[in-house]
Amino acid sequence: FQVFKIEVLMSGRKHFVEKRYSEFHALHKKLKKFIRTPEMPSKHVRNWVPKVLEQRRQGLELYLQTVILENEELPKIFLDFLNVRHVPSLPKAESCGSFDETESEESSKLSHQPVLLFLRDPYVLPKAN
Repeated sequence: FQVFKIEVLMSGRKHFVEKRYSEFHALHKKLKKFIRTPEMPSKHVRNWVPKVLEQRRQGLELYLQTVILENEELPKIFLDFLNVRHVPSLPKAESCGSFDETESEESSKLSHQPVLLFLRDPYVLPKAN
């Protein structure tokens, strides 16, 4: 099975989280109940074709970035997925709306940092011809 390593940068601190595609899919199913979610990359791929794997990786990266950019308030399940524990408190965080009563403590405000988007993976060297 394939594992994706997610780099999480928050308030100048960096950590890594490793998740399988099935964990992304489970997150997506939960998030759909609370927020409008972006498209999820296809569940069925021919596993070991490098180009397809790279497209899936890019799709999952775009998925996470889109959820963050389009939601001022992120559900706790999303923060837990990224292993984010300490969210800096912002003004009005106490009075922000929630999805429903059970979700009231399950969401937090985040300040958004710019996201760098690479057209190619910066950690992979180009092939020499």
